[in-house]
Amino acid sequence: MNLSDEKKLKILLVLGGCVLLLIIILLVFGVDVESKQNQDKIGFIITGDVTEKGWNESHFSGMKKACEDLQLTLLYRENIPENSGKCSEAVEELISEGVKVIALMSFNYPTEVRPLMEKYPNIFFISMSTLEKAKNFTSCFARMYQGRYLSGVLAGMKTKTNKVGYVAAMPNSEVNRGINAFALGVQRIKPNAKVFVMWTGDWQNEEVEAKNAETLITKYGVDVLTYHQNEDATGKVAERYGVDFIGYNALLEGYSEHYLASVICRWDLFYKDILQRHLKGELLLTRNHWIGVQQGAVILSNFSDSVTQEMRESLNDINSELADNRNLIFWNDIYDNEGNLRCKENQVISDYELLRNINWLVRGVEVVQ
Repeated sequence: MNLSDEKKLKILLVLGGCVLLLIIILLVFGVDVESKQNQDKIGFIITGDVTEKGWNESHFSGMKKACEDLQLTLLYRENIPENSGKCSEAVEELISEGVKVIALMSFNYPTEVRPLMEKYPNIFFISMSTLEKAKNFTSCFARMYQGRYLSGVLAGMKTKTNKVGYVAAMPNSEVNRGINAFALGVQRIKPNAKVFVMWTGDWQNEEVEAKNAETLITKYGVDVLTYHQNEDATGKVAERYGVDFIGYNALLEGYSEHYLASVICRWDLFYKDILQRHLKGELLLTRNHWIGVQQGAVILSNFSDSVTQEMRESLNDINSELADNRNLIFWNDIYDNEGNLRCKENQVISDYELLRNINWLVRGVEVVQ
C-alpha cells in the first residue's frame, strides 16, 4: 500500500466515523426531542363546563395556570359524564395527540379507564380517586378537610339553633372525611351542635341540591348550610331564605352577607407541584400525594361583613395550628354516630385510612332524607 492509499483509507475511516457519530446524535437527540415534546403535553378531563364556577372552573383554571407557569401545553376535554363511556374515548384521543400525563378530574373516572392504564403503561394518570391502583397511577389530594374544619368552626360561631346543614354528593371517603372534619370544627365551638346531612347521589344535580337545601332549612331548622357539590345551588336556596352558608371550591359573587366564606384550594399550586414532580421523573415514586394548609394551598377565604374581626382572628389562629400540625383534626378520642370508637386517645388516623376507609360519620352527624 502506497502513501496515497493510506491517506485515502484514513479519510474513509474518518468519514465513516463522522457518519456513525451523526447517526448516533440524531437517534439520541431525535428521541429526546420527541420525548420532550410529549412530556410537554398534559391531558385534562372533567365532567362539566370549564367555565362553570365551582369544581370545574377552579380545577381547570388551576391546571391552566400551572401549565403556563411551567411552559407546558394543556389539552383538555370537558363535559365528559361519569359512566358514559366518553371518558375512555377522551383518553384515547389525548394519547393520540401525544400527551404523557392525563389528569382524570372526577372520582369514578379511574375505574372507567382502568383497562387503558394497562394498555398504555407509559402514560401516567393522576386523579383524586382511591378506588384504583396501578403502577402508572397516582392519587393526588388537597387536604380540603382542613378547610372544612375551619368552615365548621365558622359555622359553630354563627349558628344560633345548634343545627347546621350539609348537602353532599355521596358517602365515599372523600366526602365523608370532609363532613367529619366540618362536624368536628362545629363541635369545637358548639359541642352539642348537630350536623344534618342529605345526599344527592350525584356531583351535580341542581334540582336535587336545591330541594335538599330547602328541606334542611324548613324541616330541620338549620341556620347555617354548606355543601359538597360541583356548584352553588345550595347557596342560592340559603340566600333566598336568608340563611348563612359557606361555599366550596369557588369565590362566589352576587350574594349578600349570608355568604360567610368559601373553602377553596389554590389548584394552581396543587397542579404545579404535581407537574414539577412529573418533569423531574418523581411522580412514579409517589402513590398518594397531598397538599394543604401547610403549603398555603387550602384556605378559608372571601369573608363577608357578618364575620367579625374577632372571628377572623380566631380562625387565623386555628389555621396556624393546622399549619404546624396537619394531624390536628383526626386525632385523640373520636366516636362515630353509632357509638363506635374510631380513634383512640393520643392516636392519629393515618393518611391511608383517610384516603380509603372513611365509611363512617362522626358523632353528632345525622343523615336525613
